[in-house]
Amino acid sequence: MRKNKSIIIFVTVSVVVIGVMYLSWYLYDVNSYKKSVEDITVSDINLSNISNGVYVGSDDVGYIAAKVEVVVNDGKIEKITLLEHKNERGTPAEVITDNMIKEQKIDVDTISGATNSSKVIKKAVENALLQK
Repeated sequence: MRKNKSIIIFVTVSVVVIGVMYLSWYLYDVNSYKKSVEDITVSDINLSNISNGVYVGSDDVGYIAAKVEVVVNDGKIEKITLLEHKNERGTPAEVITDNMIKEQKIDVDTISGATNSSKVIKKAVENALLQK
C-alpha cells in the first residue's frame, strides 16, 4: 500500500512539474509573438520607384504568417495575391489587400478584429516590394 501511495505522489508531482514547464513555455511564446507583432513597422514606399514585375514576399511572427505575390505595372499595384495566410483565432484580414490596391499604398488601416493579421500581410507586401 505504501508503494502505491509513493507512485501516486510521484506521478502527481511529475504531472504538476510538466504542466508548469509547459505553461511557462507557452507564456514565453505568446509574449514573444506579441512583441514581434508590436515591433512591425511598414514604411511608405514610393511605387514609382518599383520596376514593373511580380514580387513575392513574406512575414512570419509565429502564430501568424503571410506570403504574398504583388504585381506592379507603371508604378501601380495591379494585383496582390495572398499565397499563404496562417492566422490566429481572429477574423481573417484578406480584404486588406483590396484596400492596398484601391489606395495604392501599403500602410492602409488595419481590418477590425484582424489587426495582427493585417500588420503581417502589410509587412509581407512591403518585403515583396523591397526586393532588389
